[in-house]
Amino acid sequence: QVQLVESGGGLVQAGGSLRLSCAVSGGIFSRYNMGWFRQAPGKEREFVAIIYWSGGSTQYVNSVKGRFTISRDNAKNTVYLQMNSLKPEDTAVYYCNAARPGSGADYWGQGTQVTVSS
Repeated sequence: QVQLVESGGGLVQAGGSLRLSCAVSGGIFSRYNMGWFRQAPGKEREFVAIIYWSGGSTQYVNSVKGRFTISRDNAKNTVYLQMNSLKPEDTAVYYCNAARPGSGADYWGQGTQVTVSS
């Protein structure tokens, strides 16, 4: 059974930084595309960033480009989201996602709260 556990959320002032971590257990981490999503109060969950298992290429939603960086450490079965220059509109619950291409396997963490004060 694949489990994802996020950590690193918290309260930060606008312009500050946070690094989220997502530790994965129970699967072949290196074969999963790993993503971060977020959900603000009253809004739908939205895509933030993804890092692909093959080649490590990345994609970001336009609103975080140049401020957020997604990375992975296959030796530690962990994916990170470095968030810099945070804005109040980044306030949300951030969720980690693991998806294995071609298998239909799709897993989510429990979420971690990020609050950015103005």
